[in-house]
Amino acid sequence: MSGTPFTQPLAQVSVQELQQRLSAGDRSIQLIDVREPQEVAIASIDGFLNLPLSQFAEWSENIHARLEQDAETLVLCHHGIRSAQMCQWLIAQGFTNVKNISGGIAAYSQIVDPDIPQY
Repeated sequence: MSGTPFTQPLAQVSVQELQQRLSAGDRSIQLIDVREPQEVAIASIDGFLNLPLSQFAEWSENIHARLEQDAETLVLCHHGIRSAQMCQWLIAQGFTNVKNISGGIAAYSQIVDPDIPQY
């Protein structure tokens, strides 16, 4: 996945909007965390499917079986760079409503929930 060119501006969602959607129990969204398992062990948000980019070869072939192509899909990483790569890849696979979570879990911890550890 490295070297994937950014071909269009990505839709973004703020950590505040993410928190509002999670608090409302919005079940219409798909949540993906592309960080490594050891990062998720340090800091995580409930409800996210962990698809580490380093394990791309293991999960990429069955992405359409695991996720709904037309559902709103929010992607998280540490600061927003890896999640942006994943968003571009999902769009290239035909996903129609993909959004990058601005600032990643670091911003979520700083702005929304200081109980989530920084790393």
